Amino acid sequence: MISNDAEILKLKNKIKMEVCKLAWADNLNQDAVEQMILDLFPGPKATWRCCVYKEREIVRQRVRLAMCENVTTNPNSQNIVQVIEPACDECPIATYMVTDMCRFCLGKACLNACKFDALTPGDSHMKIDPAKCRECGMCANVCPYGAIIHIERPCKKACPVDAITYDEYGIAQIDEEKCVNCGHCIHNCPFGAIGSKVFLVKIIDAIKSGKQVIAMVAPSIEGQFGEKIDLASIKRTLQKIGFSDMVEVGLGADMTAVSESLEWIEALEEGKKLTTSCCPAFTEMLRKNFPEIYENNKSKTVSPMCATARYLKVLYPDCVTVFIGPCVAKKKEALDESIEDNADFVMTYGELQILMESLDLDFIEADEHDQQSSIFGKGFASSGGVANAVLEVMKERGENVDDVKLLRCSGGSECRKGVLLLKHGKLTEDFIEGMFCPGGCVGGPSKRKTETEITRARKKQLNKADDRGILENLATVPMDQFSMSVDYHKEK
Repeated sequence: MISNDAEILKLKNKIKMEVCKLAWADNLNQDAVEQMILDLFPGPKATWRCCVYKEREIVRQRVRLAMCENVTTNPNSQNIVQVIEPACDECPIATYMVTDMCRFCLGKACLNACKFDALTPGDSHMKIDPAKCRECGMCANVCPYGAIIHIERPCKKACPVDAITYDEYGIAQIDEEKCVNCGHCIHNCPFGAIGSKVFLVKIIDAIKSGKQVIAMVAPSIEGQFGEKIDLASIKRTLQKIGFSDMVEVGLGADMTAVSESLEWIEALEEGKKLTTSCCPAFTEMLRKNFPEIYENNKSKTVSPMCATARYLKVLYPDCVTVFIGPCVAKKKEALDESIEDNADFVMTYGELQILMESLDLDFIEADEHDQQSSIFGKGFASSGGVANAVLEVMKERGENVDDVKLLRCSGGSECRKGVLLLKHGKLTEDFIEGMFCPGGCVGGPSKRKTETEITRARKKQLNKADDRGILENLATVPMDQFSMSVDYHKEK
């Protein structure tokens, strides 16, 4: 897949892979890390930045993220997504700029339109004083040549919750009171200055300790690595790495659909509107920006990741569960102490490939077919899939769903608009399905191919699945032995 930050990803992944190799070799110490940095950037000339010393410092901070440590100036930061400050120094601070298209015309429409004295004539064209500019855009609107342009930093533009600002030096700052850890800013930073904490070293340590480490693969994994790399191939590969087993989180999606269907049936009877609770970025947006809706209208059912982890810990109480998916926000969900018995660790699809490369492994093709979830559980990966699965359970229970109205929100802006309608009493639908990534989880920040390629490969793989019902698929799952509620800690 060609991405906007392909060259940056090569460097990021190289550093993570070297850290993993040191972890596998029991040699992850300061001396080894410093030697690795010197090997990557021997100098004396810089490769990426102004000087080799800056490059080395950036790598040191990338290593800290790779070891799941903070790199922010706030040592108590709980954010998964963080800014590597030495790497963030090349973007323009001003958002309105006068280009060379300026003809220095006599009319000076821009000068007359500015109410803040931010524009002054220069030697050859107009100039904007960033300290005075209030970014109203009036100068750009009246310029007859279109010579004044609006520039928005890619990271800020990508943030759906306006969590990114800058300090007086132009360094990006993440407001943790707003950030939902969706990770959209990460791949939109052209300097690779934003990254996320990584659990790979902890996962390696768990495998090496001999613990029963079980991989839980997200429903969106089918099609991520091409048509030939199916669930059987991925399972074989994970076992080669050292995982004891692999379970489809689509099975947990079936569980979530069953639990949410009961909530929906009750809500319809009461005339109450609900939102889904599967997407961690969506639920974080509710918690931080719409607390009343979070408390009163959000489903109380846990995510499929959590449901699968709780199920596995009933079967294997001492197991370590590792969720593998396209989502950065899932890392934050796993660390949320208010949700008990959730996944222990999370890694993205890109981090799975890094883990494989650290052991010189490639995917192992296999011919087996072991379906653990219904086709509806697998469908949680796409926008509309959650709602479709819940409606399917309602139909399997004999409920009439013909009149149920759904608002399927795909992407951060759509999610926000839908919730605002609910907040102001203007939502005509009964339920909101909120998925923070465009297209759903298949469009997550760690997707491995384009959505078109993934969809094409998924279609062929999903065509192999049988048509079992959701309730039928869960007939042997001991759901009475664990809670499906996010308020589990309150119930005990």
